[in-house]
Amino acid sequence: MLFAQITDLHIREPGTALSGSVDTAGFLERAVARINALSPRPDFLLITGDLIDSGSEAEYRHLQRLLEPLEIPFYLVLGNHDGREAFRACFPDLGYWRPDRKFVQYALDLGALRLLVLDTHDPGKSSGALCADRLDWLADRLAEDRDTPTVVVMHHPPVAVGLPGMDRLRLLEGAERFAEVVRAAPNVERILAGHLHRGVTTRFAGTVLEVMPGAAHQVHYDSEGAVPLALVMEPPMLQLHRLVAGTGLVSHKLYVDSYGGPQSFG
Repeated sequence: MLFAQITDLHIREPGTALSGSVDTAGFLERAVARINALSPRPDFLLITGDLIDSGSEAEYRHLQRLLEPLEIPFYLVLGNHDGREAFRACFPDLGYWRPDRKFVQYALDLGALRLLVLDTHDPGKSSGALCADRLDWLADRLAEDRDTPTVVVMHHPPVAVGLPGMDRLRLLEGAERFAEVVRAAPNVERILAGHLHRGVTTRFAGTVLEVMPGAAHQVHYDSEGAVPLALVMEPPMLQLHRLVAGTGLVSHKLYVDSYGGPQSFG
């Protein structure tokens, strides 16, 4: 099994740039074209939150149009810039989540792999939350199967990673119990997250937390919290995850854009 991941699209209404200069729609178009051209082609695309920028239906409609050329299935995750009600209105029939549920959480049983997708959106806040209902759902899903390799998917990282400006905006509510629930499930192969607009990998609750760089802009690296949060135009990235027998989930980060090559070493 092979699947792709991108995150933090921040799609705005047509013709509107993020922060006056970032064409997030153009970045997504390039990412979709890159994924379509991959060989072998991934089985699906996972988009780990901040699908849009201000939670509006108009932005979600634009996102729908931008995803139309994608030639593989996609699975969507909510982040802090999303809007739960607008999302429900625009994506009522995706088939993998239940619109009648309060939170956009769902389980994907994919044979050799399970994906458990969490909704960490906390309306009005940039930080994330997992209330008792959401954590009970996760605990119940993990208890159903302690053997199949399982990936837990969320937008907000559940732990500080040494970026003070963003660490204040991580998963705050429910983080301790989340760690307990994950630690009790030895088959959790990976936790995949976004939100930071930087690539970060660390051990967490007996597994590996992997945070994906953004599909458009990144956040300025500042380990001292010395300056206000700022964006930088470092290259957009995507990630490929392959489940390898006897090894587990193996992940490769790829640049979306071309930088020359391939070229022989000779």
